[in-house]
Amino acid sequence: MQPFTLARPASLEEATRLAAAGAMPLAGGTELLNWMRLGIAAPARLADISRLPGLDAIAPLPDGGLSLGALARLNDVAAHPAVRAGYPVLRQAIHKAASAQLRNLATIGGNLLQKTRCAYFRAEESLPCNRRAPGSGCAALHGLNERHAIFGWTEACVATQPSDPAVALAALDAVVVVAGPAGARRIPLGDLHLLPDAAGAAADTALRAGEIIVAIELPGPAPRSAYLKIRERESYEYALVSAAGALVLDGRTIRRARLALGSVAMKPWRLPAAEAALAGLSLDDTAALRAALEPAFAEARPLSHNGYKVPLARNAALRVIGMIAEGHAP
Repeated sequence: MQPFTLARPASLEEATRLAAAGAMPLAGGTELLNWMRLGIAAPARLADISRLPGLDAIAPLPDGGLSLGALARLNDVAAHPAVRAGYPVLRQAIHKAASAQLRNLATIGGNLLQKTRCAYFRAEESLPCNRRAPGSGCAALHGLNERHAIFGWTEACVATQPSDPAVALAALDAVVVVAGPAGARRIPLGDLHLLPDAAGAAADTALRAGEIIVAIELPGPAPRSAYLKIRERESYEYALVSAAGALVLDGRTIRRARLALGSVAMKPWRLPAAEAALAGLSLDDTAALRAALEPAFAEARPLSHNGYKVPLARNAALRVIGMIAEGHAP
């Protein structure tokens, strides 16, 4: 780890100025310190934003939605009465993320900025990885890729985005509010994370230089929602595949569906074709529900070792619909 200096900005404006000048924002630190240890990042200066006033607030919005301050700790978000009652998919996703100790420190804004868990990217020794060393190649493309992408990858990068809350927030149509030197702007969660380009684009997100996430805005409550995480062990493990769903129902008939998959691409992967096909179907017609999901997987491109992810993801999406139908709340 290289030497660095630490600044403690007193205001958001000062924090964005420091970030624009190259300082890396530090909130909970549960991810950034790992980047520094592994050599993924070597900032000369950190800007500790953890004490900026008001950025940990969780408050109702005038339209009936909910604003989550970016510095709100994950466990505090999951325990908030409005989240527990109105957004069970987010509560469940948070409880499936990391350990209780890390969730007491990690922030909801920082969690969205996690980097891929690709073993080649995070290796301490030098291995071909276009995200670490542009032009070096992608060792995972023909290597150990059983955990890698089935959607949206290029030959330059086949990695996946690991955040659990991001998948839930994608299914909720959340919006990320950012502040920067040019002012504030709002980014739909689905546009925050970037797919790799032909060169393996090192940029993970659409954030511009100096921009800092200040809040995540949720639309009106989605009480009929659920999150499913499939992993090799039940605790403290990243997903092989995850699925988040939110339904609007008329009795047992689906009026509107929102579905997102995790650990299948470098961003939470929405299933718009399946969402459209599910409208009007009965929760009790499993065969029709399964058939409605099929078109969404036509564009899946499994790698040499992760073909299992296609049926696993399809079954996870079907199961999350069943969880909502059963009123399941793990």
